[in-house]
Amino acid sequence: MSMVTLGVRDLETSRRFYLDGLGWSPAMEVAGDVTFIQVGPAMLLGLWSRAKLSDEAGGLYQGDEAAPISLAHMVADPESVARVLDDATRAGGVLIAPSTEREWGGVTGYFADPDGYRWEVAYNPSTDPVLGPILGPGAAAARQR
Repeated sequence: MSMVTLGVRDLETSRRFYLDGLGWSPAMEVAGDVTFIQVGPAMLLGLWSRAKLSDEAGGLYQGDEAAPISLAHMVADPESVARVLDDATRAGGVLIAPSTEREWGGVTGYFADPDGYRWEVAYNPSTDPVLGPILGPGAAAARQR
């Protein structure tokens, strides 16, 4: 996967949340139309009009609810989970689940962006040979924004 595009109700509101509120930087923008944010190596997050995305994708969206998915932001240490959740709520997001130690050894919490998209913020101490390089502390530290 190289890009996830979120269909948003108000591009400027979402842009302010992600860029001004969370401090992320645009990789490319077409003013008033679309914003692309580099969120990882060869990975973009697109913010585009919900109506335009629906029209282009064949009437994909019905109603006003966010798609039933969650996105994830991995962090380098357990303390950063609460910090990122705090940053997101100060930026206008809604706290869904506070920072919680999980039975598998990690720490996670959730917030919703202005359109209701759920974001998991997670610390995963995995040393699994497949998942560790993707989810482990070393990899997470390299992806911190």
